[in-house]
Amino acid sequence: MNEGIIVAEEQNVEKKQRIAREILEALPDWFGIPESREKYIKECADQPFFAAFDSEKPIGFLCLKETGKETVELCVMGVLKEYHRKGIGRKLFERVRDLAKQSGYSFMQVKTVQMGRYAEYDATNCFYLSIGFKEFEVFPTLWDERNPCQVYVMAL
Repeated sequence: MNEGIIVAEEQNVEKKQRIAREILEALPDWFGIPESREKYIKECADQPFFAAFDSEKPIGFLCLKETGKETVELCVMGVLKEYHRKGIGRKLFERVRDLAKQSGYSFMQVKTVQMGRYAEYDATNCFYLSIGFKEFEVFPTLWDERNPCQVYVMAL
C-alpha cells in the first residue's frame, strides 16, 4: 500500500515552507485561494511539521498548531492527488496524533468545508471521519457563506 514511503518530522523553516508550497500549489481544488494558501505556508514555519516522501520526493505533509492548553489543531494537511487513497494521509496523521498524545494534549480538532458543498471537500470530510474525528459544530460564516466551516474533534 505505502511501502517505501517515509514520514519524517521536519524542523528546518525553509524546507517546511518549500514542501508546503510545493504540495499546496499542486492542490488547487483545495488550496486555490492564494491568500489562504500563503497564510498556511507562513504558519508552517513555527509549527510541528511532518512530511511524507516517496524516495526523495515530498508527496504530502501535515502541520499542527496549538489552539489551547489542552487542544491542538490539525492546521493544514496536503497529499499530492496521485497519492490519494494510498494510506499516506493516514500515515501522516498517525505520526502527529502520537506526537500530540506524547506532548500532553487531550484533544485534536480540524476545520474543513461542511459536507455537501463540494465533492473534493466531501472526500476530505470522509477521510477525517475515517480516522476517528467526530462532528463538533458548523460555523456558517467563519470563512464565508460559500464555505461553511465544519469543525471535527477527537479525544486523544
